Amino acid sequence: MLKAVVYVTLRESVLDPQGHAVKGALHTLGFDEVKEVRIGKYMEVSLNTGDRAQAEERVRDMCEKLLANTVIEDYRFEILEG
Repeated sequence: MLKAVVYVTLRESVLDPQGHAVKGALHTLGFDEVKEVRIGKYMEVSLNTGDRAQAEERVRDMCEKLLANTVIEDYRFEILEG
């Protein structure tokens, strides 16, 4: 059994109002060294397969078709053991 860890973030060219709000809140709390905050999504997907190549292909398809909006978001993933 394998597990995919998927990270989805807005593309650099897309404004991130939520990240901007978090940055402002951090500054208010005294964390003035924060230059930028980008908000994203983290997902863990358990896969009922032991074939790493097949898992990578299937997770890529999942990201392209559902987990990420590839017009405005980038994604990356890692395949881990069990």
